[in-house]
Amino acid sequence: MDAATMGVLATLALFIFPFGMAVSAAYDLLTMTIPNRLVLGLVGGFFVVALPTGVPLPEIGVNILIALAVLVVGFIFFARGWIGGGDAKLAAATTLWLGLHLTVPYLVYAAFGGGILTLAILGLRQMPMMPIISRYAWLERLHDRSSGVPYGIALAAAGLLTFSSTTIFERLTS
Repeated sequence: MDAATMGVLATLALFIFPFGMAVSAAYDLLTMTIPNRLVLGLVGGFFVVALPTGVPLPEIGVNILIALAVLVVGFIFFARGWIGGGDAKLAAATTLWLGLHLTVPYLVYAAFGGGILTLAILGLRQMPMMPIISRYAWLERLHDRSSGVPYGIALAAAGLLTFSSTTIFERLTS
């Protein structure tokens, strides 16, 4: 592969995943949803970048299996009301990029980050609502005790923390 093509792939890889994580976190914060098109963009972006950068097919296969396993567990969590459906799909799409060796660190970071986020939001909900909060629907929703927690923020942050150790990142920056 020539240097120009590799440069385009590097730009794509170094843009698609971080951008997808940032937009997912922002959507979840502002709307308490993570759009399917965003998750599908992350999945498609993985294949656009992984194949031409030479990620071995067996590794891609393992990444797919790990992502499917995370999706199944995520939907079990969703069915129990522990996480949102968008969170389950985002976690699966993220693990597709991260692969086997980074899935456990990713999930640990997400759990810790989600715990801190949840405690912060619970603390916010204990305080009286200031008038400025009611001017912004997303802040009012965060303050509402019957509302959930935008866990996509923790999932995205954990994805960004682990991305620099992925095969794709290493192949494109070495």
